[in-house]
Amino acid sequence: MAISGKEQEHIKKQESKKPAFKPKETAEVNTDRNLIRLCDADIFTDEKIYYALRKIRGVSFSYANAVCKVLNLDRNAKVGELDTTKISEIESVIRDPSKYGIKGWMLNRRKDYETGEDKHLVSSNIKLNLESDIKRLKAIKSYRGLRHAIGQPSRGQKTRSHFRKGSAIGVKRKAGSKEGRV
Repeated sequence: MAISGKEQEHIKKQESKKPAFKPKETAEVNTDRNLIRLCDADIFTDEKIYYALRKIRGVSFSYANAVCKVLNLDRNAKVGELDTTKISEIESVIRDPSKYGIKGWMLNRRKDYETGEDKHLVSSNIKLNLESDIKRLKAIKSYRGLRHAIGQPSRGQKTRSHFRKGSAIGVKRKAGSKEGRV
């Protein structure tokens, strides 16, 4: 069966309308692997890309959306449909967003204390930097550092009703007293 010129033009127009990233057909999903390791997080292959990226520590909903837009990924495609090159591209965008044109206000570590540059931290680096920041505040004996050291709230919350830990919670009654009982 020969295809006429009009049909060929129609086919070319339809192909040009397709997105740059075409996910594999659902029948071709890799069933031999159920997990993918992405930025130190285990992600199931049957999850949608947008929701799977949010499971990575340090990736918010807006950052996951930005990663999908930068790489021209379909947000509703399954993670199992991605090949290894796309997975490595996603990881490089998450770890170094400035190369891909993601705005600085979207990063989670702007104007780093030591280097002064904007960074985006993921996985265990978030926890390590938080601990080092608190240690620095304690070392310079700032108000926030002292509040962290004694286990009190450091952002102005009241302490009368909350943050009461240990044995000094509430009023204790004597063991043999019958006051208050009906």
